[in-house]
Amino acid sequence: MFGQLIVSGIAIGATYALVALAMVIIYKTSEVLNFAQGDMAMLSAFVAFILLTEQGLGFTAAFALALAFAFLLGALLEFAFLRRAKEPTVLGLIIITLGLEMIIYGLASWRWGSDQKDFPFPASDFETFNLTSDMVISQLNLVTLAVAVALMLLLFLFFTRTKVGVAMKATQQNEMAARLMGIRVNRILMLTWGISSLVGATAAFLIAPTDTLDPNLMWTPQLKGFSAAVLGGMTSLPGAVAGGFLLGIIENLFGGYVSVEFKSVVAFAVIVLVLCLKPSGLFAKHYVRKV
Repeated sequence: MFGQLIVSGIAIGATYALVALAMVIIYKTSEVLNFAQGDMAMLSAFVAFILLTEQGLGFTAAFALALAFAFLLGALLEFAFLRRAKEPTVLGLIIITLGLEMIIYGLASWRWGSDQKDFPFPASDFETFNLTSDMVISQLNLVTLAVAVALMLLLFLFFTRTKVGVAMKATQQNEMAARLMGIRVNRILMLTWGISSLVGATAAFLIAPTDTLDPNLMWTPQLKGFSAAVLGGMTSLPGAVAGGFLLGIIENLFGGYVSVEFKSVVAFAVIVLVLCLKPSGLFAKHYVRKV
């Protein structure tokens, strides 16, 4: 039972890690918590659903177009709303993301209603592979883990080996110095939102087949992803990944050995404990600003 709980925890932790990554990517660049992240991903999942069921596109084409939509959505929201804020503060920008969350949720509820829909996916949650005599993993969980790990590696290479990735790091460390060095900060911020939205949409595509597609699809995963980001460190991409996997394992062990009913409470307990004991997170450094 212990081994099976660990395997299942790693699989669900992969989706938490993706949501955490999506939030940390924006936070590292602008210090803004994007609370519209989940609903942006949910909207992209509905776009994929429409392309698959109503337009009759194949999985590859539908997911590719939905990911392109997610990227453009993130870039558009940054360009049309956050950039237009006059004399913005971090708190003000966070409030804007809360407003965007409610707008997107309202639009999705108006367009598709609250009816729960089955999200078609090429991998099955019922077909399993035997890892050992007492441990199995479903086909969907295996695909989820593979896609999540591949995307994390691509992001790592992007942020460490490309000029744009280095420019994003420079913008996060000192926006004014980045401007003086010729970095187009506004474009970097817009690109950051697009990439973050794309990562969040990927998480939604992997979560929807195990749940049902409706406007509330990403509310709980977003909270879990935020918890994972806090656990690992809001300024650390590797920390967000580690936090996602740790949270998935801890949550599963708690549900298996303590109580399934209170399984969801673990994420909130993690936020409280980490903020009280180590506010910077387990894998991030704590910086003190001197004035």
